[in-house]
Amino acid sequence: MNSTAIKIFKEDAKEKLKNIFGFLDYRDGQEEVIDDIFNKKNLVVVMPTGSGKSLCYQLPSLVFKNQTIVVSPLISLINDQVDGLNLLGINAEKLHSNLSIEENNFSFKRFQSGECKIIYMSPERLMTDNMLNNLQQLKLDMIVIDEAHCISKWGSSFRPEYERLSLLKNFFPNTIISAFTATADKATRADISNKLTNGEAKIIVKGFDRPNLFLAVEQKVNWKNQLLDFLLSRKEFSGIVYCLSRKGTDEVASYLNKEGFNALPYHAGHNAETLKNNQEKFMSDEKIIIVATIAFGMGIDKSDIRYVVHLNLPGSMESFYQEIGRAGRDGLSADTLLIYDLNDLIIRRKMIEQGNDEFQYKLRENKRLDSLLAYCETSSCRRKALLSYFDDDLIKCDNCDNCLNPPIVSDVTVFAQMLMSAIARTGQCFGSVHVIDIVIGSSNQKIMDKQHHLLPTFGVGKEKLKSFWQGLIRQMISSGLLMIDIENFGGLKITEEGMLVLKGNKKYFAKVKETFHKAKVSKVRNINKEKFKELDLIIFNELKKMRFELAKEQRLPAYLIFSDATLSEISIDKPINLNEFSRINGVGEKKLKRYGDLFVEKINQIKSKSNLKKENSVN
Repeated sequence: MNSTAIKIFKEDAKEKLKNIFGFLDYRDGQEEVIDDIFNKKNLVVVMPTGSGKSLCYQLPSLVFKNQTIVVSPLISLINDQVDGLNLLGINAEKLHSNLSIEENNFSFKRFQSGECKIIYMSPERLMTDNMLNNLQQLKLDMIVIDEAHCISKWGSSFRPEYERLSLLKNFFPNTIISAFTATADKATRADISNKLTNGEAKIIVKGFDRPNLFLAVEQKVNWKNQLLDFLLSRKEFSGIVYCLSRKGTDEVASYLNKEGFNALPYHAGHNAETLKNNQEKFMSDEKIIIVATIAFGMGIDKSDIRYVVHLNLPGSMESFYQEIGRAGRDGLSADTLLIYDLNDLIIRRKMIEQGNDEFQYKLRENKRLDSLLAYCETSSCRRKALLSYFDDDLIKCDNCDNCLNPPIVSDVTVFAQMLMSAIARTGQCFGSVHVIDIVIGSSNQKIMDKQHHLLPTFGVGKEKLKSFWQGLIRQMISSGLLMIDIENFGGLKITEEGMLVLKGNKKYFAKVKETFHKAKVSKVRNINKEKFKELDLIIFNELKKMRFELAKEQRLPAYLIFSDATLSEISIDKPINLNEFSRINGVGEKKLKRYGDLFVEKINQIKSKSNLKKENSVN
C-alpha cells in the first residue's frame, strides 16, 4: 500500500480514536501495531492485559473498506465485546451456539451485505465448510485471532479446535492475519506464527509488566484464616479465588458465604445455565467473589476486578500470569496472593506425568512448573522473577511482598544436611511428611514400624517447628537440591547439586523465616488516593452507584458504560457541562450523547450539596 493511502488511514484512525472511543491519544504500543496492520503485515502481538489490545484491531477494522472477522474462544467474551462496540455506535455482529438459527442467520446476512464491518465468532463456527465457502465470496481485509495462545500446544490454554485455524492462510491468502494474546513465551509465540502464517508473521512483544498488580505468596498454614484475613479489607470489591478441584471450589464458596461474603462457585461440574448465571452476576454486579477452577476467566473483560487469590499452585508460570492478569484491567491498583504448600506441587507433578502427552511436552510442562516454584520461593523481587521468565526486563518494582518486606536469608547448610541425611538413610523413597517426622523426632506408628526412630538423624531437628522444615524442603526443591519422584509415590530424592551440600562441598542459603507484607487495601487505595480529595471520593462513589443502576436497567456489565478509570477522571475533573465532559478519556460521541447529561447533572447536584454544607458550617 502506498504512503498516501497509509497516511489517510492513520488520520482517519486518529479521528475515530477520539470521536468513537473517546481517547485523545494511543496507549503505549498501540500505534505501532495499528501502523503495521495498515501496512498489511501479518502479526503476532503480545501485550499486557489492560493495555488495549482490542483497540489495536477494532480501530483498523473501522478504517478498512472491507470487513473483519474476530475469532474468540468464549461466548461470554464475544457478547461483551460486541455489546461494548454497539454502545460506542459501532455495528458489530456475533455468531455463536447460544443464539437461535434465526439470530445467527440475521447476523451473518448483515455481515454479508456490509451493514456491519466486524463479526465475532468461535473457531468452531468459522471453520465449517459452509462458513468458509460463504466467506470466500467476500472481500475480507483482516482475520483476528484473539487469545491466540490457545492455538499452541505450548500455550497455557491449548484448545484442539483452535488448531484448525492454521488452515486460514490457505483459504484467505490475501487477508491480513493478526493474532493477539497477553500470555505467550518465546516458544509459544514462534508456534503461533508458524501455524497461522508459516512463520512469516511479525512478532511484536510490548512487555509483560503490570506495575499496578501487587504480588505476594504465602505458605499454606490454615487456608481459611489466611483467605479471610486477606478478604476482610476487600468486602467492597469484586475478586476471583482460584482452586485446584471442583470439590475445593464448592467448599471455599460455601465457607465464604457463611462468613458474610457474596461468593459464587464456577466449575465444569455445574450445568451450563448455572455457569451462565453466575458469570453474568459477577460481570454485572459489584462486591461479588467468583470461586473457580481454571474453567473460569479466559477473556473475561471485567475491568474492575480488584484481586485474584490462588489457594493452590497453578500449573505453570503462563497459567499464573494469565490468571492474575484478570485483576486491575482498568490500570488501578489490584492485589494478587498465591497460597500453596508442597502437596500442591506433588499434585501438579502427578497431573503432568499421568497425562497421555508425549515426552517432550511433559518435560516442557515440568520445566514451566519449576519456574513457577522458583517464583514462589524466591527471596528477591517477585516481579523480576515473573518477568524474566518471559525474557522481559524490570526497571523498578516496589510492589511485591519481597521488595516491601525483604525475607531473612541465612546459611542453612546444616539443616539441609539433616534433611538429606534422613532422606538418604531411608532409601530416598519417602515423602516430605515422613522425612520431617524423622527429623523432628515424631514417634508415630509408621516411624516405629519402619524402625526409623533408630536412625542417627531421628530428632536432630526437634528444636525447629514443622513449618520451618516444610518451607526448607520447598526451597530445596526450588533450588534443585531435591526432586520429587512422582513414579515412586512422591518420594524425595537428592540431586547431584544436593549431594554437594550433603557432603559439605557447598553451602546453602535460604529463607529462615516466612515474612509477608500484608497488603491492606482501603476503598480509596484503588482509585488513586493520592489524587483524591474528599469531594472527589464522594462523587466517585455516587457515580458508581448510578452506573450500577444504569447497567442493571440495560442488562450490561457496569464497566461497559464507563470504566473505573474513566469515573476516577470524571470525579477529579468534575465536568459541569457536556463540552467539558467530552474531554474525559473514554467518552466518545455516542456515550456523550447517551450518558453525558445524566452524569453532568449528578456532578452538579453533589457539588451544590457540598457548597451548601460548607455555607451552613461557616454560618
